[in-house]
Amino acid sequence: MNKLNNKGQALVEYILIVAIISVITVAIVSYFGGYLKDSITKTACSLVGQVYVEGKKPGDGFCEVEKEES
Repeated sequence: MNKLNNKGQALVEYILIVAIISVITVAIVSYFGGYLKDSITKTACSLVGQVYVEGKKPGDGFCEVEKEES
C-alpha cells in the first residue's frame, strides 16, 4: 500500500513542475511577445525585399514597399 502512495505523490509533483513551467513560459511570451513579433517581422521584411517600419509600441511594426527615388 505504501508503494502506491509514493507513485501518486511523484505524479502530483511532476504535474506541479509542468504547470509551473507552463505558467512561467506563458508569462515570458506575454511580456516579450511584441518584441518577438517585431524581430520576426523584421526578418520577413528583409526576406521579401521590403522595408521594416517601426510601430509606436512593440509588436506594431510592419513591412512597407520600398519607395524608389526618381
